[in-house]
Amino acid sequence: MISSHQFRRGNLTATLYHGDSADVLPTFAPVDAVVTDPPYGLRFMGKAWDYDVPSVDLWRLVLAAAKPGAHLLSFAGTRTQHRMAVNIEDAGFEIRDMIAWVYGSGFPKSLDVSKAIDKAAGAEREVLGEGAFAARRPRPGNGITIHMPAGDPLTAPATDAAKQWEGWGTALKPALEPITVARKPLDGTVAENVLRHGTGAINVDACRVGTGTGAERVVQYPDIRGDNYAQGRADYKDRGTVLRVVKDQGRWPANLILSYPEDQIGPDGQPLPNPAKDEVVGLFPVTGPSKASARNNGEFKSVAKGRDLPHVTFGHEDAGGSAARFFYTAKASGEDRGNHTKSALPLFGVGEEEWRNSHPTVKPIALMRYLVRLVTPPSGVVIDPFMGSGSTGIAALREGYNFIGIERDPAHFQTACERIARECGV
Repeated sequence: MISSHQFRRGNLTATLYHGDSADVLPTFAPVDAVVTDPPYGLRFMGKAWDYDVPSVDLWRLVLAAAKPGAHLLSFAGTRTQHRMAVNIEDAGFEIRDMIAWVYGSGFPKSLDVSKAIDKAAGAEREVLGEGAFAARRPRPGNGITIHMPAGDPLTAPATDAAKQWEGWGTALKPALEPITVARKPLDGTVAENVLRHGTGAINVDACRVGTGTGAERVVQYPDIRGDNYAQGRADYKDRGTVLRVVKDQGRWPANLILSYPEDQIGPDGQPLPNPAKDEVVGLFPVTGPSKASARNNGEFKSVAKGRDLPHVTFGHEDAGGSAARFFYTAKASGEDRGNHTKSALPLFGVGEEEWRNSHPTVKPIALMRYLVRLVTPPSGVVIDPFMGSGSTGIAALREGYNFIGIERDPAHFQTACERIARECGV
């Protein structure tokens, strides 16, 4: 049975359906973009909903619910990305790219082979001490991170076989999730599709990265013309300079997105340690200011090398630092897990007890805002057929888009309704 709630925020609407996507998708007009975090098929925490990735038939329904040229962004797990992408492609979508979402908060889920050998042999290991502290994790309710002790004590191998395999495990630390970028086939050319349906392109300027302050500055370019200067002869004509206004819009968006928790401020007013941030930023080398020579620009590439011509630099005017600045960073906040009381959520009852988002795979709202902004045209409609706790809906509303979400799990549907209601001031 399908039920729904509709929420309004100004002139925007968010319609949330409780039901199966296979039943709901055929019931409404085609939408402008699909941004979703479907089951990965990893049997996560033994949950039945994560038994497999969505089928080809289900993705065909998603295809039918989208306008020609509409983009689909679908998260996936590293072990099952191939199955997700193949099903999406077999349903009729064109695979356009893959975005790698890199984060520093993953925790390795690996079997200790040495311990497993001792356990199978019935051998008792010598306890050497308490386990090392686990990764810093959010303290429920306020977003402040604290050390939490690891559950297992430090032990020494008991058998010779366990000694031989000490230090061996079965899994890598998770640090990225792939996002399949697909598009419904166009109605004609890209230009024709954009004019007819408003879809088919991505919003590059709205998703530029880094220093995009929009600041304008006047740049002096050499104005050199003549028939011979490009051939390296000395009789070129130097006509002085040309002044042009250059606006810094930021860097072109890349298919790599970074994510780490926001810095938290301690009692002394200083940022607390942020290991997840250090881990992500540490992946990249330190580089100098990102400037380029006008002589290397395509407009001037025919200028003879070695000429003593006016030399001008342009670029993003930053002071240098980690090359992580070249990529968009979606900082995760405590808001993604709730961090408010039920008294602020009147739709499903009130109470002063702390309310937390219990969904096991919540995505940062900042990340979802960036993704919906990348692929949704102005005043468009975003759909999430695997809505979960509603992060895509919150992101869509904040970016000025209408939203349609579908979720069949009653607990997660209630959470999504509560979060969207709060977002809309209900």
